[in-house]
Amino acid sequence: MDIQTELFRLQDKTYRAFHCKLIPTVDPERVIGVRTPALRQLAKKLNREEADKFLSALPHRYYEENQLHAFLLAAKKDYAECLNGVEVFLPYVDNWATCDQLSPKVFRKQRHKLLERINVWLQSAETYTVRFAVKMLMEHFLDEDFDRSYLSTVAELHSEEYYINMMIAWYFATALAKQYQAALPFLEEKQLAVWTHNKAIQKAIESRRITLEQKTYLRTLKISAGRKCQQ
Repeated sequence: MDIQTELFRLQDKTYRAFHCKLIPTVDPERVIGVRTPALRQLAKKLNREEADKFLSALPHRYYEENQLHAFLLAAKKDYAECLNGVEVFLPYVDNWATCDQLSPKVFRKQRHKLLERINVWLQSAETYTVRFAVKMLMEHFLDEDFDRSYLSTVAELHSEEYYINMMIAWYFATALAKQYQAALPFLEEKQLAVWTHNKAIQKAIESRRITLEQKTYLRTLKISAGRKCQQ
């Protein structure tokens, strides 16, 4: 199968015009306009040989090729093979959507090993590698494997990158939903940058997992533009 040809066959030009606005870091010339369900179906149709050949063909030209790449990696069942593929792919991730679509199922079964790699990714100079690392902490370490030190690790990240700070805010909003008592002091003590602090509260208030009482209190923790959080 010629994957590029198939992607253009699946093109939806109306969707393309809409989706380009959601991924401003991607050149519109690199966007074909294929809906996510169609990309997922295409990933399932590829046989092992076709998938492996495609995964080795980095860098890709089109945004949808990167999305397809993420879906193929996420489906891998061998942890070492999947991790290696993720390590190779991360430097080529250039937008929030591809970063967030990359969610390997096999990582759930190897969380103790994954944590070591997360700590390495957090030190990266690449925006979406750091975003991915925080996302992995959010997805895999806010439940039974939770430790308060992970909250500190994320709170200590200082970045001027919007897409990193947005993920930090998302992480703390999710932490408030899952580990409220542990996460709350980070906002009470204003340990995040002002924008990130306020965005975390906003996202938490929008969550159905936060109680009305908790939302009422969180609103009192918002910071005015003139004040600063700890850095």
